[in-house]
Amino acid sequence: MESEGSVVLVGGYGVVGARLAGLLRERHPGLPLVIAGRRREPAELLARQLGGAEAVVLDVSTESPLAALAFRPRLVVSLVNDPEDRLLLSAARDGVPVLDITRWTSRVKTAVLRLAGTPSRAPVLLSSAWMGGLVPRLVAASAPRLGPLERVEVGIRFALTDQSGPDSLEYMDRLGLSFEVTEEGAERRAVPLTDGRRVTFSDGRRTRVFRLDTPEQATLPVVLGARTVATRLGFDSGAVTWLLAALQRLGVVRLLQHPRLTPLRRALMASNGAGGEAAWVADVEGARGHTRIEVVDPRGQAHLTAVGALLGVERLLGLDGAPPPGAGVWFPEHDPRPEHALETLRACGVQARVEERLQREAA
Repeated sequence: MESEGSVVLVGGYGVVGARLAGLLRERHPGLPLVIAGRRREPAELLARQLGGAEAVVLDVSTESPLAALAFRPRLVVSLVNDPEDRLLLSAARDGVPVLDITRWTSRVKTAVLRLAGTPSRAPVLLSSAWMGGLVPRLVAASAPRLGPLERVEVGIRFALTDQSGPDSLEYMDRLGLSFEVTEEGAERRAVPLTDGRRVTFSDGRRTRVFRLDTPEQATLPVVLGARTVATRLGFDSGAVTWLLAALQRLGVVRLLQHPRLTPLRRALMASNGAGGEAAWVADVEGARGHTRIEVVDPRGQAHLTAVGALLGVERLLGLDGAPPPGAGVWFPEHDPRPEHALETLRACGVQARVEERLQREAA
């Protein structure tokens, strides 16, 4: 296979990466793929399973990670934590488009600041919002008809039996740390596992959900002008959700932030990997009406995140029916064809429903 012009999946043999590789092979069979990571064996195994893909060893902790490649990629997809932004900056310096889906809000902001000092000659799509950027993409699809956005309320139901990769488990490391949110156009700090409310999901089940630090709470106000954005998460086990919220109120979650207790923190969110359903809803209120977005993926959160990443790849390569973006930093909300997201979700077996109620319909 000719490596020049390949899409390089860094961390491509991981929980989400392997699913993304499979989706890309199904939807774009002629697209050259390279599976990259620190370990050669799993990369080569997946490359063989895909047929026609290549495998390379690449470590994001090195000074210039892309120097490990003997070719110029068409696109780099970062599916692993890049804490020093070395992969991101390496791609920006070399003029290689990059999609990044693995960072929480503070690290998104840090990446933007670092990129400001390294003028990019290619687009950088920071798509770490919930499920590979699906939440802000679908909210953006509703915005033109709703007018100025007043409120976006996102509720997530997390299945305890779902498969979680190491990057997902790192969210447990953030549960004791406050984060910034925007309410009524003003910023304030919120604490995870507080400010609970009940949300009714598409199957009729009501689930208690609590605040969680996710990047769309920072990007939706900036990109779309939303005055209030709140994302909350609850487990499909009410007892587990209640326990975590109670531990937060008692101050135990903050005490668990000690580095020596990392295994215990992550054990609270670890699953048996047998599989579970991923579900989220978003209630979007604008000056001209309200939209309810309901998304359910029977194959779980890893598959749903891979679909979100797939949309990012198609956006950067111009495979979604619109020209690729120019150089600079982009977010999922900038999608010129947000309706493509719904088409892709349904084509990938994800249940997606959007119900709008505009003021002129109510009149």
